[in-house]
Amino acid sequence: MRELERRHDIDWLRVLAVLLLVPFHSALIFSLAPGDIVYVKDQVESPVLIQFAYFVHLWHMPLLFVLAGASTWFALQFRTAGKYLEERFTRLVIPLVFAITTLVPLMLYVQFWGEPNFSFWQFYVRFISLDLSDLSGYSGTFTPSYLWFVLFLFVFSVVALPLFLVLRRESGRRLVAALATFFERRGMIFVLALPLAVAVVLVDIGGKAPLLDLTLFIYGYVWAADARFQYIVDRHRISALLLGVIFTVGFHVLASVGGNRVLIHVLYYFSRWCWLIAILGFGRRRLSRGGRLLSYLGEASYPFYILHMPINTIVGAFVIQWPVGIGVKYLVINFVTILMTYAVYEALVRRTNVTRFLFGMKTKRRLKRHRLPHAVRREA
Repeated sequence: MRELERRHDIDWLRVLAVLLLVPFHSALIFSLAPGDIVYVKDQVESPVLIQFAYFVHLWHMPLLFVLAGASTWFALQFRTAGKYLEERFTRLVIPLVFAITTLVPLMLYVQFWGEPNFSFWQFYVRFISLDLSDLSGYSGTFTPSYLWFVLFLFVFSVVALPLFLVLRRESGRRLVAALATFFERRGMIFVLALPLAVAVVLVDIGGKAPLLDLTLFIYGYVWAADARFQYIVDRHRISALLLGVIFTVGFHVLASVGGNRVLIHVLYYFSRWCWLIAILGFGRRRLSRGGRLLSYLGEASYPFYILHMPINTIVGAFVIQWPVGIGVKYLVINFVTILMTYAVYEALVRRTNVTRFLFGMKTKRRLKRHRLPHAVRREA
């Protein structure tokens, strides 16, 4: 008899990763580097917050892509390819189009508040013009902004689906099992950092590395497809944590003294991969319990992702004007952003099927019918 065992750790890791977006983006408000893209910035920098943001950047988006790949494996256990693509379109493309045409322009307009004779509608005309040489949004022209993750995720879901369907067959399951057997050898799991280091240099689109993110997405699918991969991750979690610290310090030291660029690059991606293994391993051991709080936060996490950045930008625009220290500003921006995001979610998103649809949530009727968890089959 087959039973379903809920993977609460995957739910928790996703929830915590999405919540972490607020302190991450709030920290970038206190970085004056133009490449650290947020749409309001204080006039002074905080080296501590900058280093915090750079550390989170090491593993944060890679973690979300791995978790998305794992979720895809679970989804394809219960859906045909057609149903999966239909769900991906509804859950990803509809919210993407909605948010890009409403929330993103509002967020970008904050940069131009106070300019005389420049209304929001005049700005909106500028926003719908495309400048392929600048997708940052700083000039007010079109950008997917923080929603690039949703766009990439939909593209990866379509592009990788043929591979996933092959891996779902008996021959594919044998291949995954053979890979699990190979990587069960102690230390071999760290070799998977090398494809990441190569993938990132092959394709660059607007400062993003889609081949790197696609590789992580596929890693997540394979990780979920055979329980032995979780065992491998669990077994290496402590060594991955130690190596993550060593590699992170190593590439920082080498970069500061002008060391070999190739070596720095390789150390950087070994560092990223080690942090991922450590997080996935400790997450499985420490985040295995469910409950009402997780159910609520899990359902809210995607709308939270969509809402947090515009709210963070508006809150930040007001708070950075206060005559107080950076620490106080940072704490207030985080607290108010999280509070307001959940308030908007509660009041305006989760209550009606129309808003639920626009934010990629199941409608209330579908939610009652579909309670399929992130689960693994086990023999009882």
